[in-house]
Amino acid sequence: MSGGSKCEFCANYLYDEVNDCYTCDVSLDEDEFARFMSATFYNCPYYEPDDEYGIVRKQN
Repeated sequence: MSGGSKCEFCANYLYDEVNDCYTCDVSLDEDEFARFMSATFYNCPYYEPDDEYGIVRKQN
């Protein structure tokens, strides 16, 4: 795992206005989704930190 596993801090965790809730924007396959729903998906390989200032730090 390259970062964390908290969905709330992931760039892929987006608000869905249609369903009025937050959802993961990554398309998980059937096995990954089953692990995610069973709470054994602690080290998400798709975790991306939601860091708005990361690009600015690279430029400096």
